[in-house]
Amino acid sequence: MALFDNPFDPETRLRRGGCSCGEHRSQAEHDAARPTGEAAAQRLVEGAVMRALFPRDAERRAFLRSVGAAAAAAAVSQFLPTRFAAEAFAEAGKPEKTDLKVGFIPITCATPIIMAAPMGFYARQGLNVDVVKTAGWAVIRDKTLNREYDAAHMLAPMPIAITLGVGSNPQPYTMPAVENVNGQAITLAMKHRDRRDPKDWKGFKFAVPFDYSMHNYLLRYYLAEAGLDPDADVQIRAVPPPEMVANLRADNIDGFLAPDPVNQRAVYDGVGFIHILSKEIWDRHPCCAFAASETFVRETPNTYAALLRAVIEATAYASKPEHRKEIAAQIAPANYLNQPVTVVEQVLTGTFADGLGNVRKVPDRVDFDPFPWQSFAVWILTQMKRWGQIKGDVDYAAVAKKVYLATDAAKLMRQDGLVPPESTTKTFAVMGKTFDPAKPEEYLASFKIRRGS
Repeated sequence: MALFDNPFDPETRLRRGGCSCGEHRSQAEHDAARPTGEAAAQRLVEGAVMRALFPRDAERRAFLRSVGAAAAAAAVSQFLPTRFAAEAFAEAGKPEKTDLKVGFIPITCATPIIMAAPMGFYARQGLNVDVVKTAGWAVIRDKTLNREYDAAHMLAPMPIAITLGVGSNPQPYTMPAVENVNGQAITLAMKHRDRRDPKDWKGFKFAVPFDYSMHNYLLRYYLAEAGLDPDADVQIRAVPPPEMVANLRADNIDGFLAPDPVNQRAVYDGVGFIHILSKEIWDRHPCCAFAASETFVRETPNTYAALLRAVIEATAYASKPEHRKEIAAQIAPANYLNQPVTVVEQVLTGTFADGLGNVRKVPDRVDFDPFPWQSFAVWILTQMKRWGQIKGDVDYAAVAKKVYLATDAAKLMRQDGLVPPESTTKTFAVMGKTFDPAKPEEYLASFKIRRGS
């Protein structure tokens, strides 16, 4: 069932064949006939309510056939005044600014931000968004700080670093949506295919995309768990993702922990193999994010809401495995990822060659989940402190709440018929070690190899 389908029609199907109602030749024809304006807002709220009441589509259809659409609508309205809720939703004002620039790095982590342009998610919110391919993360940061970009694709730690003034002048920054979870890997040069034990990597030269990145923190974590000091036993340097494969081919580095499609391109070109997926280090870890300055949020709140809604809807669409090949074709061209479609498909579908003669099937090699868990921010802060990027006392919870706008994400997810988590924090495990966001200092003190105190 699509967002604007009639939830009181028992013939509306959850799975699409032609279109979701079965009366149109295509979903595009179906979408063109959908309601607009206040009727669309009403339908959106009704759909969210019916999804909540009937998580299984078969149950919803059986209920509607037994009582009828009119009786069902009346019964639902008794529990929740959907028209009132729809009116409140429709009161979101017209965007103050419709022509926007959003920067991105050409990696699959940016999938929702990129695909929202060619697939119409921005346009449906009344926005004309120019998604601008950018050379590296420092350029992304600088162009957003000087307001050349209205918003940007950023690494999940970057809004925290910018807010704290780590690596740049401090400026309040926000991260209202995660772009992707998982989606990284450690790739090694082919000459190391018989050196799979990280304990044997002393002297290796590694690349990561940026100092303030999940790639840097996960690589350091992985090496330290093997007993290697990331600052003494190996070299780690920042290299823009588009340059990583060339550096591996030129023997300038031994490997990298990189976002995709960089890892898969190394395999495609025959210069590297995938040693381990990042999900095998920490399953469903955050990687990249949609970020905007606090100034942008404050000065253009309606534009911000529309932009965030488009990104969240695109993220929800990308989360469905059946859409991945379609999306790969949309984002592979030169103005976006500039990669062969087969490389992008292998990443997004999770069926891929690993460079060692194997074809692996890992459906959630990369996934898309917009909720910005504040416990992610707390973990990132522990690693920034662990490696000496920040020092002294840190109010972990306050920084996490200020930067990772879980409340905004939850609100818009509900408006779009999605179900956000009830809490903004959760525990998780990294290489088998449980992280409790309520005890960050205890977690930090538990590591033998660290810089910060």
